[in-house]
Amino acid sequence: MPELSESPELPAPLAALAAAGRVAPDWAAALAPVAAEIAEIARFCDAERAAGYEVLPTEDRIFRAFERPLSAARVLVLGQDPYPTPGHAMGLAFSAEPEVQPLPRSLANLFRELHDDLGIAPAIHGDLSAWSGQGVLLLNRVLTVRAGDAGSHRNKGWERVTDRAIDALVARGGPLVAVLWGNDARALAPRLEGMPIIESAHPSPLSARRGFFGSKPFSRVNEELAHLGAAPIDWTVGPSQAENQLW
Repeated sequence: MPELSESPELPAPLAALAAAGRVAPDWAAALAPVAAEIAEIARFCDAERAAGYEVLPTEDRIFRAFERPLSAARVLVLGQDPYPTPGHAMGLAFSAEPEVQPLPRSLANLFRELHDDLGIAPAIHGDLSAWSGQGVLLLNRVLTVRAGDAGSHRNKGWERVTDRAIDALVARGGPLVAVLWGNDARALAPRLEGMPIIESAHPSPLSARRGFFGSKPFSRVNEELAHLGAAPIDWTVGPSQAENQLW
């Protein structure tokens, strides 16, 4: 596949997103074929807000997963849709705003498995920006949700957008490892042909004991990256992005 680069002919709204730094130039080019869907979703979200509903995450964070370059992605972690509790979602799958306490239960289960797998102590916050900064693409299947109504923005067009993102990653090639937790994510395995896949039950409280706990996804990802000749991920969450900005 030819190298993806910024184009002066990017369609709206991708040109605006790229200019604002909300979408990396190579992602903007990769998502150009679904620009019409993105525009339609933006109109849908505007209508939701006009009807008095709160749309999560905030508008400036909807495309957070695409801020880092497509070329930098080394691990794809697929989520479902953003946390529906106001103040929790921040644009990265499974990640939460650093001040959120208690942690969302799926995220707490992730940290428990991380400790059991690699001995890394659970973080005191849920901001996974440290993973994103190393090329872990924390991508929800659906990028928005109505506050208090999980799954409310499914089948509104986001799936076509994230399908395109996944196809762009596959076309780019490795090194890349996919992590699929739960049936919704695992259904996308055929789309990821040729890519190493780590899969198990979802970390939610409803399913974590049915195959997520004990699955050792973090060490397995690093083993696959090593086989591909790539550096491992440091899964330590560390200080939150907000804490880092204080120094």
